[in-house]
Amino acid sequence: MLALTGRARLWEPRCLRLRLFSAAAQLVTTARRRHLKFATHWPWTNVITHAIERIQALPNPG
Repeated sequence: MLALTGRARLWEPRCLRLRLFSAAAQLVTTARRRHLKFATHWPWTNVITHAIERIQALPNPG
């Protein structure tokens, strides 16, 4: 929940699980890397990708 912003930060845990863990995505493996590709038509794709970008922007603690 720390990575979410706006109205998404106020979601209750039940709604959060429903919206984040039921996202339509594919796990794609290419060149020894794994990418998670979210469907563009999914209503919460922007919220999920923005949260992932915020987590990746944090400095490395160690």
